[in-house]
Amino acid sequence: MAECVLVIGGGGREHALAWKLAQSPHVKQVLVAPGNAGTADCGKIRNSEVSVTNHAILAQFCKDHNVGLVVVGPEVPLAAGMVDDLTAAGVACFGPSARAAQLEASKSFSKAFMDRHGIPTARWGSFTDPQLACDYIRTASFPALVVKASGLAAGKGVIVAANQDEACAAVKDIMKEKAFGSAGETVVVEELLEGEEVSCLCFSDGSSVAPMPPAQDHKRLQDGDLGPNTGGMGAYCPTPQVSQELLEQIKVKVLQKTIDGMKAEGAPYIGVLYAGLMLTKDGLRVLEFNCRFGDPECQVLMPLLKGDLYEVLLHTLDGTLASHAPVWHQESSAVTVVMASAGYPGTYEKGVQITGLSQVEAMDVQVFHAGTALKAGGMTSSGGRVLTVTAVRPSLEEALQAANQGVAAVVFPGAVYRRDIGHHAIAYLGQRRGLTYKDSGVDIAAGNRLVDMIKPLAKATARAGCNAELGGFAGVFDLKAAGFVDPILVSGTDGVGTKLKVAQACGKHDTLGQDLVAMCVNDVLAQGAEPLFFLDYFSCGSLDVGVASSVIGGVAAACRLAGCALLGGETAEMPGTYGPGEYDLAGFCVGAAERASLLPRLADIAAGDVLLGVASSGVHSNGFSLVRRVMGRAGLGYGASAPFGEPGRTLGEVLLTPTKIYSRLLLPILRSGAVKAYAHITGGGLLENIPRVLPNELAVDLDASRWSIPPVFSWLQEAGDISDEEMARTFNCGLGAVLVVATADAQGVLLQLQAQEEAWVVGSLAHKQPGTEPVVVRNLKRSLRAAGPSVDVAAVQGEGCPDNGGGSCHGDAAGEPRKRTRVAVLISGTGTNLQALIEQAKLPSSSAEIVLVISNRPGVLGLKRATLAGIQARVVDHKLYGSRAEFDATIDRVLEEFQVEAVCLAGFMRILTGPFVKKWNGKLLNIHPSLLPSFKGVNAQNQALQAGARISGCTVHFVAEEVDSGAIIAQEAVPVEASDTEETLSERIRQAEHKAFPIAMELVASGAVCLGPDGRIVWKHSARN
Repeated sequence: MAECVLVIGGGGREHALAWKLAQSPHVKQVLVAPGNAGTADCGKIRNSEVSVTNHAILAQFCKDHNVGLVVVGPEVPLAAGMVDDLTAAGVACFGPSARAAQLEASKSFSKAFMDRHGIPTARWGSFTDPQLACDYIRTASFPALVVKASGLAAGKGVIVAANQDEACAAVKDIMKEKAFGSAGETVVVEELLEGEEVSCLCFSDGSSVAPMPPAQDHKRLQDGDLGPNTGGMGAYCPTPQVSQELLEQIKVKVLQKTIDGMKAEGAPYIGVLYAGLMLTKDGLRVLEFNCRFGDPECQVLMPLLKGDLYEVLLHTLDGTLASHAPVWHQESSAVTVVMASAGYPGTYEKGVQITGLSQVEAMDVQVFHAGTALKAGGMTSSGGRVLTVTAVRPSLEEALQAANQGVAAVVFPGAVYRRDIGHHAIAYLGQRRGLTYKDSGVDIAAGNRLVDMIKPLAKATARAGCNAELGGFAGVFDLKAAGFVDPILVSGTDGVGTKLKVAQACGKHDTLGQDLVAMCVNDVLAQGAEPLFFLDYFSCGSLDVGVASSVIGGVAAACRLAGCALLGGETAEMPGTYGPGEYDLAGFCVGAAERASLLPRLADIAAGDVLLGVASSGVHSNGFSLVRRVMGRAGLGYGASAPFGEPGRTLGEVLLTPTKIYSRLLLPILRSGAVKAYAHITGGGLLENIPRVLPNELAVDLDASRWSIPPVFSWLQEAGDISDEEMARTFNCGLGAVLVVATADAQGVLLQLQAQEEAWVVGSLAHKQPGTEPVVVRNLKRSLRAAGPSVDVAAVQGEGCPDNGGGSCHGDAAGEPRKRTRVAVLISGTGTNLQALIEQAKLPSSSAEIVLVISNRPGVLGLKRATLAGIQARVVDHKLYGSRAEFDATIDRVLEEFQVEAVCLAGFMRILTGPFVKKWNGKLLNIHPSLLPSFKGVNAQNQALQAGARISGCTVHFVAEEVDSGAIIAQEAVPVEASDTEETLSERIRQAEHKAFPIAMELVASGAVCLGPDGRIVWKHSARN
């Protein structure tokens, strides 16, 4: 479900935030309060007149208008506790708490905090008596010439004096003359530092930090850094003066130390932390902290953010920033120039007419409004800083030139602006220096950034036997810890062929990682081996960190799907070897199998054995050189609408559908002993891969009318005039894997496959006659023309359940589109089981479509998971209802509104009433953390430990009126270890739940399982698996 987001503030910073948020597909509307003329009515963006000073009114407004997230721009509402109050009211709000915002709201607190935590800063003193402050200025052993109002002064409360007399005059002006009001009741006097001033901002989720590119603000009003201090007259980003090594030092010594210190002091810092730094000859020093985006720094940072700001903010709020670091445009520079009113920063006239904005729109620059208003006569000024003009170009010089050209096109009388933004950087870049490795085309710093980004992704793939920590010379895997007794190691390596060219042409790189892992893992499975760890090789001419992190992020996600650890890899930057934007990939997977379980079991394979086929997702990763040739012949580009399949998808999108990973599906089946051989249908297609796992004396008889062939293959054959034999030798034609089983085992194995994936009986084995081909594919031409199955395989499967709203089953009649069951998920918290259900429903083969998520608590993480997945979300707060019956009736109405057919309770912490349970009988699933009927009720894990149980697990069951007594659909066992505590056992059971619940949902949604009139399970087929 698309969200409504509210941005608090009315300056250029808030316009930039709204502009970036509006680009997110997750956001349907951005409200800005109070906003300005630029945010009044611009696409998704509009202004709101809601009061931002009365937090109770603001919270109610957010609830009434379905605002899913509030983003606070300025410092004043943060210091006033807006985040605290909205969060307490159940409204998600981005920004630090009032306690954490003291880092900016009180300079005396901030300086003392830095001293407490060893964060480098200028020497200082804090005073409430102006005479003592002046005495300090005159007696300090260092130039104590910087005078600051301790409180909030809109960025203007700092005076840098030329001598002691000026400094004392500044103290008097602030403390006695009240130049900055109550903000100056306390002053901080600091050492005057010399060096380069830079702004380093980061996102923080309370534990980790994600630095943004360093920027430099220009505080002085006039060119050459002359004139009075202002709120900022322009900025540029990134700053070449801050090397990658220095940025890492800033991250460790300043940003992370600050976040750790705030957490230790009981005020976790969540939001944006801005560190104003001075690069002195003695090292870096912190000048000040701000607790929000800078203005105008925000106007150069937002255009350089490559990803989705809304997603970044959610990851910051839910504590997952370490594994979802934001990605930035690395090869561009941004410059913003502020246009201010005549007289700023002193008194200035308002209501001055502004013209020329329409001209700027055609100049490929962005105008962010600040002090602007819409009047009957047009656009007028309403503040000191009126607007900013931002340009993004490949170089800093080009960006400054473009921004200045944009400024020249905007006209209002007396406009004040600088023409030299970035002059420090331009001078720095013009210095003669010795050659570096980067000059030759190899960017070590970029490589280090990439490693930092992928470390948490790799760590998330840790499994028994391996902690997946990157950084060593080699990786280590403990086979004994993984549970092997007499293992045989199995290895495989592969690439993704010229599918790379398609991804590079489409600019879509995130799915290639799954292709790479799948090609290797699926090969290793052919030996009956469990994939244990994976290594990747990424090579390019010039490293684009964003692209590389997208690819390797996909590798890490696929490793989690496959159950193997991303143990290491290599990134090779080789200038001159590849063209611009080109790269290559290779993968390496190592698995293991017990000696007695190795496949294929050639001695057991016999004529008459049945072949079971498992669906592919499409072309997978083989034959793309031919695919690209067909496209050339057809005169189609990757952006063209696909002439087959789902409407609205481009040809490139369909072709980049990732290769299926079969390990989690097949490993339990392979280990059962019922499978004699498994063939991965990879390069060589149907004709060459199946014989690789068979005795020479046997031949394969396939009937293509028995499985669904994706329409992409029909189109390829027709558009390329490709023969049947060439199709079968090049492509998988809809089968990603083929299993060899005995006739007696075929039905049982097929049912296990169909519980999670489309699968069919596709053929059999026969004695090979002299002079005949090892593989015959019958009915291929007819099936390709039909682009679908022509045989109802229900004959293989037997009679089914009576229809309980669960939709059609895998293997329904040919040509009929498979109906997906409409599922709702009820939650109360983080929604980890919800995420497992979402991932299952994403599979093309799934019979379930999650159409709704309902939470009885507002603001929980599970609602954000639903939003990110594009699922409608509703809050039905139980506290607002006078009775359980009234609450349940509301839930029921919402379910009916969305035409829900089945309901999964995933951590839903409410007991449902009898009438509700009766109405939804047979359609209501719950998961319990024990192997029912043992250990019903609460604290099931503790009950198991107290009883001395040696095995526990989880159970998915239909809900009955009696708690935890409904018919059992699926169970997953978890051994209880001698060292287990309630926490460790609960965590392992939680992982088991993520397997069992999706399986159970699939069984019910497909109609394979239903609840009989007697309250017992009825299986669609005669065999239970």
